[in-house]
Amino acid sequence: MTAVRRTALAALMVAALAVAALLVWDGGIDTDPRRELLPGVRLDLREVQTPLGVVEYDLAGMHGPVVLSVHAGLGGADQGRLFADFLRADFRILSPSRPGYLATPLESGRTAQEQADLLAALLDELGIDRVGVLGVSAGSTVAYTFAARHPDRVWALVSIGGVSRPRPPREPGSPVRTAFLNSVGQKLVRLTATLSPRTLVAGTLDETSTFTDEQKAERTAFIMNDPALFTAMLDTTFPYPDRSPGTRNDAVQAATEPPLDRIVAPTLVVHGTHDGDVAFEDGVHAVERIPGAERYWMDGDDHLGFWLGPAAGRAQATVRGFLHRLTPP
Repeated sequence: MTAVRRTALAALMVAALAVAALLVWDGGIDTDPRRELLPGVRLDLREVQTPLGVVEYDLAGMHGPVVLSVHAGLGGADQGRLFADFLRADFRILSPSRPGYLATPLESGRTAQEQADLLAALLDELGIDRVGVLGVSAGSTVAYTFAARHPDRVWALVSIGGVSRPRPPREPGSPVRTAFLNSVGQKLVRLTATLSPRTLVAGTLDETSTFTDEQKAERTAFIMNDPALFTAMLDTTFPYPDRSPGTRNDAVQAATEPPLDRIVAPTLVVHGTHDGDVAFEDGVHAVERIPGAERYWMDGDDHLGFWLGPAAGRAQATVRGFLHRLTPP
Protein backbone atom coordinates (compact mmCIF):
# COMPACT_ATOMS: atom_id res chain seq x y z
CA MET A 1 0.00 0.00 0.00
CA THR A 2 1.43 3.37 -1.01
CA ALA A 3 1.81 6.25 1.41
CA VAL A 4 -0.92 8.17 -0.44
CA ARG A 5 -3.37 5.31 -0.08
CA ARG A 6 -2.52 4.87 3.59
CA THR A 7 -3.11 8.58 4.18
CA ALA A 8 -6.44 8.48 2.32
CA LEU A 9 -7.56 5.41 4.27
CA ALA A 10 -6.61 7.02 7.56
CA ALA A 11 -8.56 10.14 6.62
CA LEU A 12 -11.62 8.05 5.77
CA MET A 13 -11.37 6.22 9.08
CA VAL A 14 -11.13 9.49 11.01
CA ALA A 15 -14.15 10.84 9.13
CA ALA A 16 -16.13 7.67 9.81
CA LEU A 17 -15.26 7.81 13.51
CA ALA A 18 -16.27 11.47 13.65
CA VAL A 19 -19.67 10.74 12.09
CA ALA A 20 -20.16 7.79 14.43
CA ALA A 21 -19.34 9.98 17.41
CA LEU A 22 -21.86 12.58 16.26
CA LEU A 23 -24.53 9.92 15.88
CA VAL A 24 -23.95 8.73 19.44
CA TRP A 25 -23.55 12.18 21.01
CA ASP A 26 -26.82 13.70 22.27
CA GLY A 27 -25.63 17.18 21.32
CA GLY A 28 -25.63 18.36 24.92
CA ILE A 29 -29.27 19.34 24.53
CA ASP A 30 -31.34 20.05 27.65
CA THR A 31 -34.87 18.72 27.06
CA ASP A 32 -36.16 19.13 30.62
CA PRO A 33 -39.78 20.37 30.33
CA ARG A 34 -39.10 22.71 33.25
CA ARG A 35 -35.74 24.02 32.11
CA GLU A 36 -34.60 27.64 32.25
CA LEU A 37 -34.24 29.24 28.81
CA LEU A 38 -32.65 32.41 30.16
CA PRO A 39 -32.30 33.79 33.67
CA GLY A 40 -35.88 34.38 34.83
CA VAL A 41 -37.41 32.58 31.83
CA ARG A 42 -38.38 29.09 33.00
CA LEU A 43 -40.60 26.63 31.15
CA ASP A 44 -43.36 24.52 32.64
CA LEU A 45 -44.42 22.35 29.70
CA ARG A 46 -47.68 20.42 30.09
CA GLU A 47 -49.95 18.39 27.85
CA VAL A 48 -53.72 18.50 27.56
CA GLN A 49 -56.13 16.29 25.65
CA THR A 50 -58.59 18.36 23.64
CA PRO A 51 -61.46 17.01 21.48
CA LEU A 52 -59.21 17.65 18.47
CA GLY A 53 -56.03 16.09 19.81
CA VAL A 54 -53.18 16.42 22.30
CA VAL A 55 -51.51 19.81 22.73
CA GLU A 56 -48.33 20.63 24.63
CA TYR A 57 -48.21 24.14 26.06
CA ASP A 58 -46.58 26.52 28.49
CA LEU A 59 -48.59 29.16 30.35
CA ALA A 60 -46.41 31.76 32.06
CA GLY A 61 -47.62 34.42 34.47
CA MET A 62 -50.36 34.61 37.08
CA HIS A 63 -52.10 37.87 36.26
CA GLY A 64 -53.11 39.94 33.28
CA PRO A 65 -54.67 39.23 29.89
CA VAL A 66 -53.38 36.28 27.87
CA VAL A 67 -51.28 36.58 24.73
CA LEU A 68 -51.17 33.44 22.59
CA SER A 69 -47.67 33.05 21.11
CA VAL A 70 -47.63 31.03 17.86
CA HIS A 71 -44.06 29.89 17.25
CA ALA A 72 -42.03 29.82 14.04
CA GLY A 73 -40.64 26.91 12.06
CA LEU A 74 -38.14 24.58 13.78
CA GLY A 75 -39.64 25.79 17.04
CA GLY A 76 -42.04 24.65 19.72
CA ALA A 77 -43.61 25.88 22.94
CA ASP A 78 -40.15 26.79 24.23
CA GLN A 79 -39.50 29.07 21.26
CA GLY A 80 -42.93 30.66 21.53
CA ARG A 81 -42.28 31.39 25.20
CA LEU A 82 -38.86 32.87 24.47
CA PHE A 83 -40.00 35.06 21.57
CA ALA A 84 -42.86 36.51 23.63
CA ASP A 85 -40.82 37.08 26.79
CA PHE A 86 -40.69 40.83 26.15
CA LEU A 87 -44.39 40.87 27.16
CA ARG A 88 -44.10 38.99 30.45
CA ALA A 89 -44.28 42.07 32.72
CA ASP A 90 -47.84 42.86 31.65
CA PHE A 91 -49.35 39.74 30.11
CA ARG A 92 -49.70 36.03 30.66
CA ILE A 93 -48.04 34.14 27.81
CA LEU A 94 -49.64 31.00 26.41
CA SER A 95 -47.18 29.12 24.19
CA PRO A 96 -48.38 25.90 22.56
CA SER A 97 -46.30 23.56 20.46
CA ARG A 98 -47.94 23.40 17.06
CA PRO A 99 -48.63 19.92 15.62
CA GLY A 100 -45.46 18.07 14.69
CA TYR A 101 -43.37 20.00 17.21
CA LEU A 102 -42.09 18.50 20.46
CA ALA A 103 -44.94 16.69 22.28
CA THR A 104 -47.84 17.82 20.08
CA PRO A 105 -48.35 15.06 17.50
CA LEU A 106 -48.77 15.99 13.86
CA GLU A 107 -52.08 14.12 13.90
CA SER A 108 -53.53 16.90 16.07
CA GLY A 109 -53.72 19.12 12.97
CA ARG A 110 -51.84 19.40 9.71
CA THR A 111 -53.45 22.31 7.86
CA ALA A 112 -53.52 25.89 9.10
CA GLN A 113 -57.29 25.56 9.52
CA GLU A 114 -56.93 22.42 11.65
CA GLN A 115 -54.21 24.04 13.75
CA ALA A 116 -56.34 27.16 14.25
CA ASP A 117 -59.24 25.06 15.47
CA LEU A 118 -56.86 23.14 17.75
CA LEU A 119 -55.78 26.44 19.34
CA ALA A 120 -59.43 27.30 19.97
CA ALA A 121 -59.92 23.87 21.58
CA LEU A 122 -56.87 24.52 23.78
CA LEU A 123 -58.39 27.79 24.97
CA ASP A 124 -61.60 25.95 25.80
CA GLU A 125 -59.71 23.36 27.86
CA LEU A 126 -57.85 26.08 29.77
CA GLY A 127 -60.96 28.19 30.34
CA ILE A 128 -59.58 31.17 28.41
CA ASP A 129 -62.17 33.20 26.53
CA ARG A 130 -60.21 35.71 24.43
CA VAL A 131 -56.54 36.30 23.69
CA GLY A 132 -54.17 38.64 22.01
CA VAL A 133 -52.22 36.73 19.36
CA LEU A 134 -48.53 36.98 18.51
CA GLY A 135 -47.49 35.11 15.36
CA VAL A 136 -43.89 34.81 14.19
CA SER A 137 -42.58 33.78 10.76
CA ALA A 138 -44.22 30.51 9.64
CA GLY A 139 -46.40 30.66 12.76
CA SER A 140 -48.07 33.81 11.43
CA THR A 141 -49.90 31.72 8.83
CA VAL A 142 -51.65 29.86 11.66
CA ALA A 143 -52.11 33.07 13.67
CA TYR A 144 -53.78 34.78 10.70
CA THR A 145 -56.00 31.75 10.12
CA PHE A 146 -56.94 31.55 13.80
CA ALA A 147 -57.98 35.21 13.82
CA ALA A 148 -60.06 34.71 10.67
CA ARG A 149 -61.79 31.51 11.81
CA HIS A 150 -62.34 32.48 15.46
CA PRO A 151 -62.84 36.26 15.48
CA ASP A 152 -64.71 36.15 18.80
CA ARG A 153 -61.59 34.72 20.51
CA VAL A 154 -59.11 37.43 19.42
CA TRP A 155 -58.88 40.97 20.80
CA ALA A 156 -55.68 41.89 18.93
CA LEU A 157 -53.24 40.32 16.47
CA VAL A 158 -49.53 41.00 15.95
CA SER A 159 -47.40 39.38 13.25
CA ILE A 160 -43.60 39.63 13.28
CA GLY A 161 -41.77 38.68 10.09
CA GLY A 162 -44.83 36.65 9.16
CA VAL A 163 -45.52 34.53 6.09
CA SER A 164 -48.64 35.86 4.36
CA ARG A 165 -48.26 34.73 0.74
CA PRO A 166 -48.17 31.24 -0.76
CA ARG A 167 -44.62 29.89 -0.79
CA PRO A 168 -43.40 27.11 -3.07
CA PRO A 169 -41.27 24.46 -1.37
CA ARG A 170 -37.67 25.64 -1.45
CA GLU A 171 -34.45 23.74 -1.47
CA PRO A 172 -31.90 24.31 1.29
CA GLY A 173 -29.89 27.42 0.53
CA SER A 174 -27.23 28.37 3.02
CA PRO A 175 -24.99 25.86 4.85
CA VAL A 176 -26.85 26.74 8.05
CA ARG A 177 -30.24 25.80 6.57
CA THR A 178 -28.79 22.63 5.06
CA ALA A 179 -27.28 21.59 8.39
CA PHE A 180 -30.53 22.08 10.24
CA LEU A 181 -32.30 19.55 8.04
CA ASN A 182 -30.67 16.53 9.65
CA SER A 183 -29.60 15.44 13.12
CA VAL A 184 -25.86 15.15 12.38
CA GLY A 185 -25.87 18.61 10.81
CA GLN A 186 -27.55 20.07 13.87
CA LYS A 187 -24.87 18.56 16.09
CA LEU A 188 -22.19 20.12 13.90
CA VAL A 189 -24.00 23.44 14.35
CA ARG A 190 -23.84 22.98 18.13
CA LEU A 191 -20.11 22.23 17.94
CA THR A 192 -19.64 25.38 15.87
CA ALA A 193 -21.64 27.37 18.41
CA THR A 194 -19.25 26.16 21.12
CA LEU A 195 -15.97 26.48 19.22
CA SER A 196 -16.69 29.50 17.02
CA PRO A 197 -19.97 31.25 17.92
CA ARG A 198 -19.12 34.24 15.73
CA THR A 199 -19.00 31.94 12.69
CA LEU A 200 -22.46 30.60 13.50
CA VAL A 201 -23.92 34.08 14.01
CA ALA A 202 -22.53 35.21 10.65
CA GLY A 203 -23.86 32.07 8.97
CA THR A 204 -27.30 32.65 10.49
CA LEU A 205 -27.35 36.20 9.11
CA ASP A 206 -26.65 34.75 5.66
CA GLU A 207 -30.04 33.06 6.02
CA THR A 208 -32.05 35.72 7.85
CA SER A 209 -30.92 38.91 6.11
CA THR A 210 -30.12 40.59 2.83
CA PHE A 211 -27.33 42.56 4.51
CA THR A 212 -24.20 43.65 2.72
CA ASP A 213 -20.96 42.18 4.06
CA GLU A 214 -20.37 45.37 6.03
CA GLN A 215 -23.85 45.32 7.54
CA LYS A 216 -23.50 41.64 8.39
CA ALA A 217 -20.19 42.28 10.15
CA GLU A 218 -21.75 45.10 12.17
CA ARG A 219 -24.74 43.00 13.21
CA THR A 220 -22.51 40.03 14.07
CA ALA A 221 -20.44 42.26 16.35
CA PHE A 222 -23.62 43.61 17.96
CA ILE A 223 -24.99 40.14 18.70
CA MET A 224 -21.65 38.85 19.96
CA ASN A 225 -21.50 41.70 22.47
CA ASP A 226 -24.24 39.82 24.39
CA PRO A 227 -24.92 36.45 22.72
CA ALA A 228 -27.13 34.94 25.46
CA LEU A 229 -30.42 35.51 23.63
CA PHE A 230 -29.02 34.22 20.33
CA THR A 231 -27.82 31.07 22.11
CA ALA A 232 -31.22 30.60 23.77
CA MET A 233 -32.94 30.97 20.40
CA LEU A 234 -30.62 28.36 18.94
CA ASP A 235 -31.44 25.99 21.79
CA THR A 236 -35.16 26.22 20.96
CA THR A 237 -34.50 24.60 17.57
CA PHE A 238 -32.92 21.42 19.01
CA PRO A 239 -33.22 18.48 18.83
CA TYR A 240 -34.18 18.19 15.17
CA PRO A 241 -36.09 14.86 15.34
CA ASP A 242 -38.57 16.41 17.81
CA ARG A 243 -39.28 19.33 15.47
CA SER A 244 -38.81 17.92 11.98
CA PRO A 245 -42.39 16.62 11.39
CA GLY A 246 -43.82 20.08 12.03
CA THR A 247 -41.11 21.84 10.04
CA ARG A 248 -41.67 19.60 7.03
CA ASN A 249 -45.43 19.99 7.34
CA ASP A 250 -45.05 23.78 7.41
CA ALA A 251 -43.24 23.57 4.07
CA VAL A 252 -46.16 21.65 2.58
CA GLN A 253 -48.84 23.91 4.03
CA ALA A 254 -47.03 27.09 2.96
CA ALA A 255 -48.51 26.73 -0.52
CA THR A 256 -51.88 27.95 0.83
CA GLU A 257 -52.52 31.65 1.50
CA PRO A 258 -54.21 32.49 4.82
CA PRO A 259 -57.64 34.22 4.65
CA LEU A 260 -56.29 37.70 5.39
CA ASP A 261 -59.33 39.60 4.16
CA ARG A 262 -61.53 37.85 6.74
CA ILE A 263 -59.56 39.12 9.75
CA VAL A 264 -61.52 41.65 11.79
CA ALA A 265 -59.30 41.90 14.89
CA PRO A 266 -57.11 45.00 15.17
CA THR A 267 -53.84 43.95 13.56
CA LEU A 268 -50.25 45.18 13.66
CA VAL A 269 -47.79 43.85 11.08
CA VAL A 270 -44.07 44.13 11.93
CA HIS A 271 -41.47 43.33 9.29
CA GLY A 272 -37.83 44.08 8.56
CA THR A 273 -37.10 45.61 5.18
CA HIS A 274 -33.94 43.47 4.86
CA ASP A 275 -35.56 40.19 5.86
CA GLY A 276 -33.83 37.37 4.02
CA ASP A 277 -36.00 34.53 5.33
CA VAL A 278 -39.54 35.87 4.87
CA ALA A 279 -39.53 38.58 2.21
CA PHE A 280 -40.54 42.11 3.20
CA GLU A 281 -43.25 41.82 0.53
CA ASP A 282 -45.08 39.39 2.84
CA GLY A 283 -45.49 42.19 5.35
CA VAL A 284 -46.68 44.60 2.68
CA HIS A 285 -49.12 42.00 1.35
CA ALA A 286 -50.61 41.42 4.82
CA VAL A 287 -51.14 45.13 5.42
CA GLU A 288 -52.82 45.52 2.04
CA ARG A 289 -55.17 42.56 2.57
CA ILE A 290 -56.14 42.83 6.25
CA PRO A 291 -58.83 45.50 6.75
CA GLY A 292 -57.51 48.39 8.83
CA ALA A 293 -54.15 46.75 9.57
CA GLU A 294 -51.42 48.92 11.08
CA ARG A 295 -47.78 48.50 10.14
CA TYR A 296 -44.38 48.91 11.72
CA TRP A 297 -41.50 48.55 9.29
CA MET A 298 -38.08 47.93 10.78
CA ASP A 299 -36.01 49.84 8.27
CA GLY A 300 -32.78 48.06 7.36
CA ASP A 301 -33.45 45.13 9.70
CA ASP A 302 -33.53 41.37 9.18
CA HIS A 303 -35.73 38.46 10.22
CA LEU A 304 -34.44 38.38 13.81
CA GLY A 305 -33.88 42.10 14.28
CA PHE A 306 -36.99 42.40 16.45
CA TRP A 307 -35.03 40.52 19.14
CA LEU A 308 -31.37 40.76 18.12
CA GLY A 309 -30.93 44.22 16.61
CA PRO A 310 -30.13 47.71 17.94
CA ALA A 311 -33.72 48.79 17.22
CA ALA A 312 -35.27 45.84 19.10
CA GLY A 313 -36.20 47.85 22.18
CA ARG A 314 -38.13 50.44 20.18
CA ALA A 315 -39.93 47.78 18.13
CA GLN A 316 -40.89 45.78 21.21
CA ALA A 317 -42.19 48.92 22.92
CA THR A 318 -44.37 49.57 19.88
CA VAL A 319 -45.91 46.09 20.10
CA ARG A 320 -46.46 46.41 23.86
CA GLY A 321 -48.14 49.76 23.33
CA PHE A 322 -50.39 48.32 20.62
CA LEU A 323 -51.49 45.46 22.87
CA HIS A 324 -51.99 47.73 25.88
CA ARG A 325 -54.19 50.02 23.82
CA LEU A 326 -56.44 47.14 22.83
CA THR A 327 -56.43 45.10 26.06
CA PRO A 328 -60.05 44.35 27.00
CA PRO A 329 -61.25 45.48 30.41
